[in-house]
Order: sequence, then structure tokens, then C-alpha cells
Amino acid sequence: MITVIGSINMDLIATTPRLPEPGETVAGTDFATAQGGKGANQALAAQRAGASVKMCGAVGDDAFAGEALALLDEAGADLSLIRHIDGPTGTALILVGGDGENMIAVIPGANGQVTAEDAENAVAAMATGDTLVLQMEIPEAAIEAALKAARARSVRSVLNIAPLTDAVERLAPLADIVIANETEFARLSGRPAETLEAARAEVEVLHGRTGQCLIVTLGGDGVLWARDGKVEHVPSLKIKPVDTVGAGDTFCGYLAQGLDAGMEFATAIRRAAVAGALACLKPGAQPSIPLSADVDARL
Repeated sequence: MITVIGSINMDLIATTPRLPEPGETVAGTDFATAQGGKGANQALAAQRAGASVKMCGAVGDDAFAGEALALLDEAGADLSLIRHIDGPTGTALILVGGDGENMIAVIPGANGQVTAEDAENAVAAMATGDTLVLQMEIPEAAIEAALKAARARSVRSVLNIAPLTDAVERLAPLADIVIANETEFARLSGRPAETLEAARAEVEVLHGRTGQCLIVTLGGDGVLWARDGKVEHVPSLKIKPVDTVGAGDTFCGYLAQGLDAGMEFATAIRRAAVAGALACLKPGAQPSIPLSADVDARL
């Protein structure tokens, strides 16, 4: 069983030929809305990967609330731990350039009212050996409470340290598994790595110092992971991205499902990497998350 504690958003997505420079206005070519939020994205990815998922978070009392939960509900996720509060549902304003790269501004809304008590109650309902998934789009008090409760109950904890906040260095050591992209990992290691070889060396150093399981997603360069004194690299599928906004969350959800199902670690990483790449082939965060049959067909 997987419990995800995290954000639930509606994404407002504008597509432009290229991303604007600061102060510049660029004419757009398309607009769409899609369900999002890093927590909800990862929960849906884990559910589509084949897991039983319980989502803990908050939505508002506005028109976005029901729509933000629609795909999770349709997929069969347990939504009993989601609170409905006064105020707006979280939103994300997303610009997608012609090369598939993106810029995102997130307005927390109800996500900012997820509490430590919410987190503790969610973990209290979990069993030894279950998997907890967290990100950094809810208050740090809730994240810290969840990680400490998970450790006390022998629940596997997976922390995706996105988006970066000042609490990352303090919270990351509390997790069993830390997932980061290149920029986020540089915050933990203390220095950026400009090549795959340099990134591998930094992962090896930090893993050797902490003993913690570390996973670094590198976009088109694949994934680096360190576990039990070993550092490995998994190449990415070669694709032409349409929209990269859901790739990292898809990776996290698929990885959580693989580990929760008892897959061998390297196999779970490889499957998650394929899923993350396939998520780049469609626009939108949740609509782009592939089904397990589509991922397994590309393994």
C-alpha cells in the first residue's frame, strides 16, 4: 500500500513557440487546463503503475476542487484523507515552450493548510513495510512529521525534494530514499555537476558520506542511483519531448509502485525511467502519465 501526502492543483497551461525572457511578452499558441500538483501527480502515477494508493492533502471550496481530483477518483485512488477547506484549490501557471521545456509558478492555496496532524494521522493508518511518498509543495511541518512518523513505524519513506526550499537540507536526511533532479541534487551535494561523470562522482561521495539511498534524474541523460555502496546509471529512452512537466512525478510514482510491489531495485528504477520518458510525449501533468501496459511494452 502506498500513501502519498502532498499537493493537489489545477494546472493552467499556455503553450508558446519559445519561453519568454524576463519582461518579454510572447504570443501563445494554445491553452489548456489539467489536473496537477506534485502529490496528486505522483499518486496517480503509482495508481496507474498498478499500486493501491491513498492520497492525503487538501483542496478548496472553489470550482477547481472537484476537477482537480477527477483523474485520481477515476483511477480508483482512496481519497478519504483529503480535506475540503475554505479558500482556493492550489493552482499552477505553466508556460510550455516549443522545445518542450517549461516555466512554472505555483500558488499553494489549500495545499498550504496541510498540517502535521494530517500527516501523522495518515502515517498512523499505514502498516510496517508500506511506502510513503512526499514532496516539497506542502508545509515543511507536515513533511517533517510524516517522515518522523514513518521512521517510527518502519514505513519506507520516499522524499522527492522538489520544488527546492530552504528546508531541504534538514528534511532530506530523514527519508529512506531521496529523489532529486540535477539542480536539486546540487543543493544537497554543495556543488553543481556539469557532466554525467561529475554527477556520478558527486552521488558517490554523498552516498558514501550518508549511506542514504539517492536517486538523481538527469532528463535525457537518464538516472543515477546509489544504494548499498553501489552507484549505477540507467540511460533514458530516446524521445522527442512534447511537454516535460509530468516526467519527474511520473518517475517517482512508478518507482514507489515498483518498490512497494517488491521489485528488484534496479528493475524498479529502469521501469520508472521508461515511464518518465513516456510522460514527455503528451501535454499536461496527469493526462500524460502512461498506463502500466504502455510502459511494460517499452521495457
